[in-house]
Amino acid sequence: MTNEGPGGVALDATDRKILAALDEDPRMTVLALAQRTGLARGTIHTRLERYRTSPVLRPHSTRVAPAALGYGLAASVAVELDQHQLDEAIAGLRSIPEVIEVFAPAGQTDLLCRVVAKDPEDLYRVSEEIRLCPGILRTSTSMFLRTVIPYRVAPLLRGAEGAGA
Repeated sequence: MTNEGPGGVALDATDRKILAALDEDPRMTVLALAQRTGLARGTIHTRLERYRTSPVLRPHSTRVAPAALGYGLAASVAVELDQHQLDEAIAGLRSIPEVIEVFAPAGQTDLLCRVVAKDPEDLYRVSEEIRLCPGILRTSTSMFLRTVIPYRVAPLLRGAEGAGA
């Protein structure tokens, strides 16, 4: 089974096997990956190089837990904006370090920001910084109380046969 990944990169069963092993231990050596997956080292080298030159793997910084940096509070900030100032709003959001991710969802919300803060007072400050960005008309903040299901891709790597597992 081959699926198109980001940037049109086709991912096959071999890719899924390698990526699942890397998901378990991202520091695994080529030799260890070859042993774990039963694939030749040359195959592993070729695939890893393809992953490095395509958007298959996320940046390593996404593995750092914001709480370890003192940002133990997470929230989402829904943003309504002046559509004519979209680029300015995104530039403003990009300049706020606590804004760790921004989505453009379907529906009434124009942008949805995932943010982190040190405490409720700091979240208020971050929310205000967002509200004051050029082109942003209105915001609505929802604080996350706890993570119920953490970010994961292992079920996707297992494919349809592993769905729900």
